[in-house]
Amino acid sequence: MSAANEIDVESLLANGPRNQWYAVCPSGFIAQKPVSLRRCGYRMVFWRGIDGALHALEDRCPHRGVPLSCGIAMGDRIACGYHGVQVDSNGVAVVVPGAPGGKLEGSKSTKVFPVEERNGLIFAWVGDDLHAAPAPLELPEELTSDEFSSFLCYAEWNGDYRYVIDNVMDPMHGTFLHKQSHSMSFGETKAAFRIVDTPTGFVFEKEGQRNVNFDWTEYGHTGALWLRLEIPYPKTGGPGGNFHIIGMYTPISENKTAVIHWRCRRLSGWQRDAWRFLYKNRLEARHWQVLEQDRVMLEQCDPDANQHENLYAHDMGLVRLRRVMRNQAAGQIAELAQAGRHAL
Repeated sequence: MSAANEIDVESLLANGPRNQWYAVCPSGFIAQKPVSLRRCGYRMVFWRGIDGALHALEDRCPHRGVPLSCGIAMGDRIACGYHGVQVDSNGVAVVVPGAPGGKLEGSKSTKVFPVEERNGLIFAWVGDDLHAAPAPLELPEELTSDEFSSFLCYAEWNGDYRYVIDNVMDPMHGTFLHKQSHSMSFGETKAAFRIVDTPTGFVFEKEGQRNVNFDWTEYGHTGALWLRLEIPYPKTGGPGGNFHIIGMYTPISENKTAVIHWRCRRLSGWQRDAWRFLYKNRLEARHWQVLEQDRVMLEQCDPDANQHENLYAHDMGLVRLRRVMRNQAAGQIAELAQAGRHAL
């Protein structure tokens, strides 16, 4: 790969590979008033129509480039606050008051982001010029099965989103960083690791330590990149067996990340009600404390921390996932170059 292509790949990785769904924000963040959010190298505008339908465009008026989010939502379109140009949810400039019948009017001139709402979260399809239509979005069973109950956790951390992915793909850090946690004080400080392939990715796990600690992480890609892990719970954690976590991590900018987790347990009936009560009144605060330990550690890292690494066997999982993501980005760069297009 040429030096120029290496730069393109790194730039694409920094903003997130294209042609996949990204977790954006909780559904409650978006109402009828336009909201501007930066994700994956884009400034996006989200709003709801009168019927509650969700829409998303690049937050840039096709006339002068000012933010559409500073305008007025009109059902399935936005009227720019600067010169009144109206852009509909398909990205078409349907009304141009200053030049009716001109070249801009009727043109599809604004990038559209297909959106879906699942499990209390908004997802946006970030496709390149060759893949504007979204692929199916399939989520892990913890988020689709009636056997599970879950809570959504959203935060924004300073730093590169890939550091957060590395952190979750590193079960060994739980034994040290989180050793004071009520659920992570029993893991071995030494472990042999292995990688087990799955139909949607792979599992990176400590050998012989299942159901002991934070002892495995699964990477999956089913239209979106997600990570899954389980934390064995003591009886004081209430009914429902192991505590499942599904994580998704989306770049806001090169130095800020949207951190999304669902905290899930398999239970039903009165046990579900008991656990949901216990979670809100006792466990949620403990979980935020654990996340804070991660946040503080990662935010202290310099942006080039990964240029000064000396990795060993415990890091096989994150090394493999980095390779998967780099190959994904390189493939997209190559496909676009062949078609005479640019990724960003």
